Amino acid sequence: MKLESQQLTELREIACRAAETAGAYIQSRAGGDYEVERKKGGDTLASQVVTEVDRHAQDIILSELKGSINRYDLAVLSEESADDGSRLRKDYFWCIDPLDGTLAFTEGESGYAVVIALVARSGEPMIGVIFDPIEGVLYDGLKGEGLRKNGQSWNPLGDAANKEVFHFVSDRSLLNQPNFPEIEEEIKRFCDAEGYGRFERRSHGGGAMNAIWALETGSGTYFKFPKKVEGGGSLWDFAASSCIYNEAGAIATNVYGGDLELNREDTTFMNRGGVLFATDPRIAEMARSLVERWTITA
Repeated sequence: MKLESQQLTELREIACRAAETAGAYIQSRAGGDYEVERKKGGDTLASQVVTEVDRHAQDIILSELKGSINRYDLAVLSEESADDGSRLRKDYFWCIDPLDGTLAFTEGESGYAVVIALVARSGEPMIGVIFDPIEGVLYDGLKGEGLRKNGQSWNPLGDAANKEVFHFVSDRSLLNQPNFPEIEEEIKRFCDAEGYGRFERRSHGGGAMNAIWALETGSGTYFKFPKKVEGGGSLWDFAASSCIYNEAGAIATNVYGGDLELNREDTTFMNRGGVLFATDPRIAEMARSLVERWTITA
């Protein structure tokens, strides 16, 4: 069934409530004692660490979404559950990361979030919700209806680019690449040529907050190189961010400029095409040139 505008609006509100409820629980456990485990994931520690907090947050979200799942016959893809393939058969699926940035959470760092998206079977993100439990900030977008921040209309890019500061956001794994100094230097040269006042880098968050940090500043980028090994983040890391970037008029693609494949049949990993979030076309072009020039080893 095709969801109508009123139904999508209803689902956005349900997702927002679910994210805030799970976020309140997560924050109540921050800095406390909890079980930390390793699971099968990508090739980085960030993709393998999991806690009892992740799992309980997922239970909270699924409980909040249960009525909508039954009412609209929605599939579910959630990080801490097996992929049952229903996302490939049903018209829409909830795409959930109950605690994106688990490694940051266990280290007491900022950069973790609750992430919920509604994705069409075609892979088009319809709803994107990201809740930052540390700051208590809720970001949400609905296809064709723009963005909100804590329930208020939000236009992060405004009418003109912010040239005061350029934000380069990366995963910490990129810092370990032998050619990272050259990559960063290329970005700094771009900033100088484009007239940015200063350069700043952040490298400790999960995928959702990394994308938000780049967007919220008005001028920035967050990208992940393609690689051969499984990893590079998963659908649940980028579906909500993709919706939010689309509604902001920003860029959310793979590193070659193609669509993000948010419902691949063969995998939930995003390593083949990488991901690219950028606040304007010139920044996206610069990031793509880096991918053409440099490679990463893992």
